[in-house]
Amino acid sequence: MQRRTAILLLLGAASETAVARRLTPGDDDFLEDLCHRAFRFFLEQTDPHTGLVFDRARADGSRVPGASRHVASIAATGFGLTALAIGAARGWMERARAVDLVRAALRFFAGDATHEHGWFFHFLDVGTGRRVWRCEVSSIDTALLLAGALAARQALDDAEISQLVQRIWERLDFAWMRNGDPLLLSHGWNPERGFLPGRWDRYSELPILYMLGIGSPGRPMPPQSWYAWKRPPVHFDGFSYVGDASLFTHQYPQAWLDLRGLRDGPPSGIDYFANSVKATRAHRAFCLGLSRQFPKSYSKNVWGITASDSVKGYLGWGGPPADPAIDGTVVPCAPGGSLMFAPDICLPALRSMRERFGETVYGRYGFCDAFNPTTGWIGPDVLGIDAGITLLSAENLRGGGVWRWFMRNPEIRNALRLAGFHGTGARR
Repeated sequence: MQRRTAILLLLGAASETAVARRLTPGDDDFLEDLCHRAFRFFLEQTDPHTGLVFDRARADGSRVPGASRHVASIAATGFGLTALAIGAARGWMERARAVDLVRAALRFFAGDATHEHGWFFHFLDVGTGRRVWRCEVSSIDTALLLAGALAARQALDDAEISQLVQRIWERLDFAWMRNGDPLLLSHGWNPERGFLPGRWDRYSELPILYMLGIGSPGRPMPPQSWYAWKRPPVHFDGFSYVGDASLFTHQYPQAWLDLRGLRDGPPSGIDYFANSVKATRAHRAFCLGLSRQFPKSYSKNVWGITASDSVKGYLGWGGPPADPAIDGTVVPCAPGGSLMFAPDICLPALRSMRERFGETVYGRYGFCDAFNPTTGWIGPDVLGIDAGITLLSAENLRGGGVWRWFMRNPEIRNALRLAGFHGTGARR
């Protein structure tokens, strides 16, 4: 891919038109360094035999202590499968090694991993693949795993990888995960308690799950399921968009789904890419409003709060609306995951964080998960999902690679058609 590529972006307001943003040499050098470091997490924190990716690691590359020491996340593994494809495409690793690692993971999930009607447990022992923490069989985390595999399938163009992905996807029983509902999927299932009470019934990271269901080559979802979930409106500081959850819910689905220039059908008719641009800009404005309360933490070029570690543990915070848990913590993957949406505000934020706080927050794998300039707290860990969303979003900004690979899957293009998406789309 050509460096300093012109990237086509669709801005948020309906009156705004597509504009080209050209990365400066300094931008591109920064992204190369940040992305290579994030990629290193997946290269070093992947078990070579199971292909599973650790949920987290210390920022210096060492193992976390205690109960988390051997824990892998299937969502982090999904990001990792795509990260390996990025690494091979950018020359950071040999393609043959990337193929070997992706094959190992997919062989494990196709043949050895415990599953329930094709769905996998959220957290696994990285070496044995056994369930840990009495966790749930997770519908959304299985979807993120599969999305990562589908991108790798097209990027690496390997016959065995393609066959394994197909086997995993065809086995997913979407009707079972609906648990009696004609259209809406459950959050998951627990062997001890049965189905979880929650359903994917309002805007969140669910678009990737429903698209995989509608496009399933085995047991597909009804296309009407796309329109069965709520789209709560948000109005903040002049911005209007749908989706009142944390910023990562806008980022995760579109790390793979290329929705630029597309809208779904009535009654929603939403351009989800432009919607996420608005959500990113509104979130920055929200953080600037918090600067009155936390002047050491938030400013024009230091901002971002999304689900992350904190001094009190892992929190699903964000905003708007205001979250009472907010304490001045800054989460780099908030702007990092939105690089593909709004680079004009996200790139300066990340560059400013590195310049202002240096090695205290920026290390072997890029940024630590979170830090608090108000209190001086610095999170000791890097999380796979947060390094992953930053890497994938940056890759889409730099050349659209992940979007291009994922959208080559004919089942995904068919799912968009069945769900009534229309428009010119972006160049693929």
